[in-house]
Amino acid sequence: MQPIPPINPKQHQLEKLLAARGIDLDWLNNEDGGPYSAPNLARWSVLEAAKVVPFHYAAAVADHPDVLQWVAELKASALEQQRTRGSAIASVEHGRSLALLGPTGTGKTYQAYAAIRELAVTGVSARWVVTTAADMYAALRPRHGIDSEVEFRRYRSASILLVDDLGASKVTEFTEEVNFRLINWRYENHLPTLFTSNALPKELTERLGGRVTSRLSEMCQRIPVMGPDRRRGVAA
Repeated sequence: MQPIPPINPKQHQLEKLLAARGIDLDWLNNEDGGPYSAPNLARWSVLEAAKVVPFHYAAAVADHPDVLQWVAELKASALEQQRTRGSAIASVEHGRSLALLGPTGTGKTYQAYAAIRELAVTGVSARWVVTTAADMYAALRPRHGIDSEVEFRRYRSASILLVDDLGASKVTEFTEEVNFRLINWRYENHLPTLFTSNALPKELTERLGGRVTSRLSEMCQRIPVMGPDRRRGVAA
């Protein structure tokens, strides 16, 4: 890893996030510890997070206690694995998963992207792959010049994966196969995954099938995200 120069908190909309977590800007921009120090890793992670977090959520700050607890657990696990293995860098490799469930517009996607930003400033490495379920299916459909299996492995083996709007697409044999192969692999290998879905728990089996739902039930903490449609409120 290369040394990352100090970053401007305004450029990455970090001021509210740093204040909420009690992180001093002097710590974040400390260059004394070398490329493997927690501050340098945090700066690298902030830049990486900015590549996958859409502009609409660029200032997101998590406020759901279960999301914050999940981020804290991932950080603690990464630090423990670093100590156990004697690794130079604390990296997120294994952990439990989350499923944010609730009606459209209640803030599930906001909390998901906020989690990416939260983890970025902890000083551990998290290599996120981010997609909506619909975009993933589109990327995996067989077509000329694209190796669908190579593309699938990018999602399957991601260190940490966000799949937004799971269960929103029409159920087909193709989507059922993708869902099962993806979730079964990540279930068996304890790879942390963050799902959002507007399906109620009782609707998951109908939309995803029993095999997938069974694995999701074991690998994920289900978090209800309820309330009014925030988008309609903004539009009003």
